[in-house]
Formats: sequence, structure tokens, C-alpha cells
Amino acid sequence: MPIRLSLPATLRERLADADRPLIGLWACAGSPITAEIVAGSGCDWVLLDAEHSPNGLESVLAQLYAMSAYPVAPLVRPPFGDTVTIKQFLDLGAQNLLIPMVDSAEQAAEIVRAARYPTGEPGAGARGVGSALARSARWNRVEGYLGRAAETISLTVQIESAAAVADVERIAAVPGVDALFVGPSDLAASMGHLGQQSHPEVVAGVLRAIAAGRAAGIPVGVNAFVPADAERYIAAGAAFVAVGADVAILARQTEALVDRFTGGAGEERASY
Repeated sequence: MPIRLSLPATLRERLADADRPLIGLWACAGSPITAEIVAGSGCDWVLLDAEHSPNGLESVLAQLYAMSAYPVAPLVRPPFGDTVTIKQFLDLGAQNLLIPMVDSAEQAAEIVRAARYPTGEPGAGARGVGSALARSARWNRVEGYLGRAAETISLTVQIESAAAVADVERIAAVPGVDALFVGPSDLAASMGHLGQQSHPEVVAGVLRAIAAGRAAGIPVGVNAFVPADAERYIAAGAAFVAVGADVAILARQTEALVDRFTGGAGEERASY
């Protein structure tokens, strides 16, 4: 008899069961070794980024395998939210998707359709059916996967433009959107404040998104690598917060270590 498997809890389920904000880290290096180190840090969730990092389907799959022994929720960000890309990442076993650059409720609704199987009804899902060939259903070892696939997936849409903030209440109300996640870097750029994630207008946009999610009854996360920003958004009701990234931690900590023994000579060398 074949083994029958149960899939891990989704990020949606973990957020619903949490009694505190869930703390996450980014894994951007494209390395299973680095992803495993990050997963073992004690954080609650790890973002595997395929939008701004050297990640494709194969490297994301390898990192999902590397992280599978740890009690963290892997959150995978595809490069964009089209139907084909979403299908591919879901089929390789990414249960929790973060879709970047979602600017409207209409776009969010199409993303929900892309993540769900068709039912024959108008407006139903558009996900291609390949579960027998895919890790998502563990090659049909997850009993009844097709009928309850939506239960095994969490879908988070990223609010990271002035247009998205303007429509955030409608986006939060789209059925099938499980969470919002605010990206202050792109939000700042869209507002004319490139590189100023703590600008008052950007902070106001983040707080509006948090309030919209809370009003709609869905959790809101935010990217906040500055501790003061993370604390501000947690106090405002953010349910999950990314507080650092593997490559940034490596860069800053190696610089600090070298500077300790060179008296800052590393800065002089870097300018040559």
C-alpha cells in the first residue's frame, strides 16, 4: 500500500493559531545550505524570494527540501503573479505564496483564480491540473488533494505601491486572499521617496494597509528590517513581520567583524 501523507500547516493556519506576531527572515542567496541555516534560527517563517534573487523553480525546490525538517513556514515569492507561474510554484510544493506588485482588487481576484482549480462554474479557478505528476500532492499520496487543494494553500498579496494603498480596502475584501504583506521599499519609490522607507507618507500607507486588513479580518505582514519600524508596525497590529535577510545579515556582520580588527580600513579598500 502507498504511504498516505498529510501536508504541513499553512501560513494562514499558523497565523490563525498564533498568540503573538510571527517573525520571519528572508532567504535570498539561492542556496539550500543558507536556507537551512536561516530555517534553524528559531524564526517562524522564511521567505524564499524569486523576484529579486537568483532563484528559479529548481533552486526553490531544493530549498523547500532543505527547510522541510524545520518547524517553519516557507513563504515563496514568485517573480510575478501570472497563471502559469503560480501553477508551477504550486505544483512544486510551495504551499504559501506571496505575490508581488498587486495594485487592485481585480488583479487580486485573478491571482486567487490562478491558485485554485476549475469547478466548471463561471469565475472559478484556472489552475492547471497536474497533481498526479507533482510534489504539491506528493504524487497523489495526499488523499483527496484535488478536492481540498485550496485548504492546503495560503495566498498573500503584496501591497507595495501608492495605487495598491489607495485600493487596499477592496483588495483585503477579495475572497481567497488570506493575508496582505506591505513592501515599504517599493511603496516609498512609488510615492516619490525612493530609499526612504521611514518617510511619514510611507509609514501612513503601511498603517492604512494594516488597518484595512484588520477591518477585513485578515492578517497583515510587513517588511521592516529597521527594528524601530518593526516595533511600530507590530504595535499597530501587524501579524507577521520580516526583520532581516540572509544576504544583508552576512554583509553587515562581516563588515562589522573586519572593521573591528582593521579600524575601518575596509572602507578605504572598498573605495579603490
